[in-house]
Amino acid sequence: MASFPNPGGYYPPVGFHFKVEFPGLGNNNDSRFQSVSGLNLEFDVENVKEGGENRFEHKLPGRAKYPDLSLKRGLLTNSDVIKWMLDALKNRTVKPTDVVISLLNEFHQPVMTWKVHNAWPRKWSVSDFNATENSVVVETLDLCYAYFDVEGQGIVSQGLSAANSISNGGLNL
Repeated sequence: MASFPNPGGYYPPVGFHFKVEFPGLGNNNDSRFQSVSGLNLEFDVENVKEGGENRFEHKLPGRAKYPDLSLKRGLLTNSDVIKWMLDALKNRTVKPTDVVISLLNEFHQPVMTWKVHNAWPRKWSVSDFNATENSVVVETLDLCYAYFDVEGQGIVSQGLSAANSISNGGLNL
């Protein structure tokens, strides 16, 4: 009989059990999204050519970059978050807010949490209407933001301090 390796008791969390919160804005329905993307962090790279050294260029970390946050869900007809988005997009009344995204375990408790700071609406779009398909109308909310913090299971970062210290001139890797 074949023996299988012990997985060690750890199973990665599932990516389909999460919630999105807009503290102080929205209701219970405003936390239900079908997908979240844009929780990425990368550095700009500065190439430095050294005189007399023709074999390579030095690559140094530059500023931290965060892409837009994209949230998708079935269209809500009564949503405080959409009122906030449309007020910004139509009336140019931009009121940045924080967004909290929590990855949940089987007991609905946060495993990891991303706290997105100073998010503001960039784009709101609604999926195409098509009489030949049997699909739900999906709205997409694209938000710009300053940065995010990550908390959970041994991870605590305040403004991703390594990213900030590098972009501020210190090379604390």
